[in-house]
Amino acid sequence: MIDIALPILAALFIWWFSTGAVLYLVGLPRPTRRWVLSGVTVALFAALWGLWASRAEATEAGAYMAFACAITVWAWQEVCFLMGHATGPRREACPAGVVGWKRVSAAVEAILYHELILVVLGAAVWIAVADGINQTGLWTYLVLWTMRLSAKLNLFLGVPFLHDDWLPKEIAHLRSYFRIRPMNFLFPVSVSASTIAAVWLFQLAYAPGVAAADAAGYGLVATLVGLAVLEHWFMVLPLPVAAMWAWAFRSRRTPHAAPPASDASPALRIVASNQPQTVSHELAANARSQHGPASVAAPVLLFPKPTVNGR
Repeated sequence: MIDIALPILAALFIWWFSTGAVLYLVGLPRPTRRWVLSGVTVALFAALWGLWASRAEATEAGAYMAFACAITVWAWQEVCFLMGHATGPRREACPAGVVGWKRVSAAVEAILYHELILVVLGAAVWIAVADGINQTGLWTYLVLWTMRLSAKLNLFLGVPFLHDDWLPKEIAHLRSYFRIRPMNFLFPVSVSASTIAAVWLFQLAYAPGVAAADAAGYGLVATLVGLAVLEHWFMVLPLPVAAMWAWAFRSRRTPHAAPPASDASPALRIVASNQPQTVSHELAANARSQHGPASVAAPVLLFPKPTVNGR
């Protein structure tokens, strides 16, 4: 039983903790960012070395090490992206009224550097494990890359819940490239294909006679795909997603600030920022006196049969 549960539990914990760690680091005060970037860059090179060192390890430990290292590589670009250091040449909001291919072009320009970094990191991961038997790290990275692209496309096409209160102010302009819509044509395709992939990988992991190292590798990657499917469902279900990482948002708080809250409905969507501000009582009083009591209703917060171990 432990052989079945351990890869699932390990992937769940690493996913949850790494997501929270990224959110926490990104929310730290600006003067600490040089040290944060230095630290995560050291972790990046250590993770690439770990992928290279574990490439010949056809063992359970090798699968877990490769998985964790690939997550660390991914976390590096997440920190850089969320801090606004790796987005694109377009640093402003989507022009009003832009539709069709012009909107596509503007969106590509807004994240072009990020996409190129993902390609470079993918090549680095592949080079690190290319001549090895343990391919868990490579497949982990490919799952993260594929599912992130799917999420970006779904946000661009439109989903009911954006959860964009997670976006720091440095990349708040990206919000203008998202859409709120009841559904888009890509979402059911993304979720269906990913669910099929997760089921297939779980079948490989728990097939009779499968080696322990392969079972661990397949189980880790299968769980990651399942979590990516869950993250897609977050875009259409009114769930308090941010509550799972409430501890991570503490680094963003000020004495008078509230932690980010997930969207309960499009009407309650909150605009993200590292330093929430409230409409002052004086402004509210002035607005009421000039335009009536309905002018200010309440204070406003601004703010992918792969081989895993050579089989």
